[in-house]
Amino acid sequence: MKKIYASATEALDGLLHDGMFIAAGGFGLCGIPELLLEAIRDAGVTDLTFASNNAGVDDFGIGILLQTKQVKKMLSSYVGENDLFMQQYLSGELEIEFNPQGTLAERMRAGGAGIPGFYTRTGVGTQVAEGKEHKEFRGETYIMEEGIFADISIVKAWKADETGNAIFRKTARNFNVPAATCGKVCIMEVEEIVPTGSLDPDLIHLPGIYVHRLIQGEHEKRIEQRTTRKKETA
Repeated sequence: MKKIYASATEALDGLLHDGMFIAAGGFGLCGIPELLLEAIRDAGVTDLTFASNNAGVDDFGIGILLQTKQVKKMLSSYVGENDLFMQQYLSGELEIEFNPQGTLAERMRAGGAGIPGFYTRTGVGTQVAEGKEHKEFRGETYIMEEGIFADISIVKAWKADETGNAIFRKTARNFNVPAATCGKVCIMEVEEIVPTGSLDPDLIHLPGIYVHRLIQGEHEKRIEQRTTRKKETA
């Protein structure tokens, strides 16, 4: 079975269509599948629904798909760094389903494990709970959240072998692992592909059985919020 593809465009060939549901890894600008997002933009598919912690910034990450108005709906937990996201939401162009951050991660993980729903106390008594089933366990109220089952998953790893066994570098692991598991097809971009068997099995974060297509490419490492100390005067 072929897993390694020459480019993001080739890896997405035959998978994209209007109205599809995409789970994307990343947190802020850290560990986002930027090459795959660019290829999705260039493909021109529209009415997309994304499950992702956030939408990047105006000109990077999912933000480039907001610029072209290819995204119809976002399932997200944080949107504070993207002005275009806010503008489209307030104007009614973009639908948003807000999720507490842990709930969103668990919804992805549940989908990857084949679990259609689970109960959590997070969000009880808030707008998050509106319209959802409530149930009591041990005298406490919980709400039911549904697992996420996406058409495709797009994720970014640091290093992978030729079968897709992957290692994520530090914070870049973030939502990438649960996002990778909840799509019918997972496409992963990496900085380096190494020979099968060269990675320590104890260090694998994502088993290759979850990865269907794999690409290697150059990535831009942006800093979302640069904070520096004022220079001390003599």
